Amino acid sequence: MRYIPAVLPDDARTYRGDAWVSNFTVVLSLIITFRSLVHLFRDDGGAATIAGIDINVEGGQNLVAIFAQWGLVQLLLAGVAWIAIVRYRELIPLVLLINLLENLGRIAIGRSKPLEIAKPPPGAYGSRILWPVLAVAFWQSLPRRESLRAPGCAAWNE
Repeated sequence: MRYIPAVLPDDARTYRGDAWVSNFTVVLSLIITFRSLVHLFRDDGGAATIAGIDINVEGGQNLVAIFAQWGLVQLLLAGVAWIAIVRYRELIPLVLLINLLENLGRIAIGRSKPLEIAKPPPGAYGSRILWPVLAVAFWQSLPRRESLRAPGCAAWNE
């Protein structure tokens, strides 16, 4: 059984989840960083060239601005992930949980407020593929209860 309270660990320097998950988190963070930089620095924020949204309409520049702001939020999330990867590895479960919730939220919002475009952007497909992988990675990132039974572990008395 996994230890769910480890999402907010007592010691954030020691990662106790499955080893493959930390490598997955690095790859995920690279993708999020790249995606955020595209939204920030591409002239159209990716709204037209990637998402297929017509920005040559009244208010089109507002869409570009919103995409760039979304890129900033993604870059901040990536920054938190990089901090976890480099310095506070035990926060990897929290990073994965945030990414899982963000993906599920994007899917839910996409269904309740769909874009009116010719074909879905790559992120629409990516979210549907990624959320189950994120769910498994999150679960596997949590330490096993048995691994916390050793003397010296913060959760020893729980």
